[in-house]
Amino acid sequence: MADKPHVNLVFIGHVDHGKSTLVGRLLYDTGALSEQDYRKLKAEADAQGKGTFVFAYVMDTLKEERERGVTIDVSYKKFDGKKNNFTIIDAPGHRDFVKNMITGTSQADAAVLVVSAKEGVQPQTKEHAFLAQVMGLKQLIIAVNKMDEMKYEQKAFDTLKADLSKLLSAVGYKMDTILFVPVSAWVGDNVAKASSNLGWYKGPTLVEALDTVVAPKPPTDKPLRLPIQDVYNIKGVGTVPVGRVETGIMKPGDSVIVNPPGVSGEVKTIEMHHEQLTQAVPGDNVGFNVRGINKEDITRGDVLGHTRDPPTVVKDFIAQIVVLNHPTAIPVNYTPVFHIHTAQLSCALTELQKKIDPKTGATVEENPKFLKTGDAAIVKIVPTKAVVIEEYKKFPQLGRFAIRDMGQTVAAGIVTSVTLRPPGGK
Repeated sequence: MADKPHVNLVFIGHVDHGKSTLVGRLLYDTGALSEQDYRKLKAEADAQGKGTFVFAYVMDTLKEERERGVTIDVSYKKFDGKKNNFTIIDAPGHRDFVKNMITGTSQADAAVLVVSAKEGVQPQTKEHAFLAQVMGLKQLIIAVNKMDEMKYEQKAFDTLKADLSKLLSAVGYKMDTILFVPVSAWVGDNVAKASSNLGWYKGPTLVEALDTVVAPKPPTDKPLRLPIQDVYNIKGVGTVPVGRVETGIMKPGDSVIVNPPGVSGEVKTIEMHHEQLTQAVPGDNVGFNVRGINKEDITRGDVLGHTRDPPTVVKDFIAQIVVLNHPTAIPVNYTPVFHIHTAQLSCALTELQKKIDPKTGATVEENPKFLKTGDAAIVKIVPTKAVVIEEYKKFPQLGRFAIRDMGQTVAAGIVTSVTLRPPGGK
């Protein structure tokens, strides 16, 4: 049997609309969460007087395990459709969602926006929809949840569908490609199995809807970009950098350069899971030995490419950002920490060029004095040191970032244009 296409999914939506329950139900009903694991979680949920949250527990225990650094049973997070294999990127949660989606550590191919038929469109529904659009998530499926609490009435579904269609087309989605699926995550209606409770609905179940998602073609035809995660010095081998190929192909014998330091060498061997590879392709997490580069020359956050098409070192860049969560306001010259691919560094917002309407992209205000939570803006950013950054449209994986301050993600954005750093320029 041929491998099914692989799709990374992220679940988004307002905090109490049932994302975790829906994910748990999806895993259970597709057989990815075993009866035994389900019973264990149910007992735990009951013991804490949270019986109705059993499915939410699936994701929340993952979250706690992740916070404690325990490895997680991978089967929890993967499930199969008839056409696609899926991986759920993260335990749903506003901060996690934002950080993961943006820093590009795990690129979502599609999003499921969960909206409760009972509560309707909420502020976070809007924010997540806009964020998904800004971050280039073109494939969106809407799960209209809690239909059981609305007595499965078609009117409740139609009303919400109309409200959401207005919102989504306002932020730039094309409505003819978006599927709306009525579900009850708690009861299990229409998640993996069609339900007679929703007899008026003739469309696909949620799993069938997810099978319409088109898996992306791996960017093997683009120039090589491999952000460095770690560098080891292995006795008898030499310098062994470790990282994930984001675009392009790397082979033994390739002439490579690591920027910003600008050191070059030749790839001798490539390993993944203790096996030698004849080539590394996008998505491969590899260790590789490079002749001519020393451990002290390179560090986490540097990016490797071929000498014929080296990674771009920038002096400054223009970006479109969304302020997600700032307790006061962001002034000109605000200098927080940016997370871009594997790099973390301080950057200054030297110009707040214009505030834009998140829904239309139209300019609302030229040169605002400051930005606050909910604002979208075009800004000029100057890194405090040399760093590799690419334009989002050329290399999405190296062109989006999260801005963190005071222990939280305060903003997120994508790079629209870059100014190159002159060679040898400090």
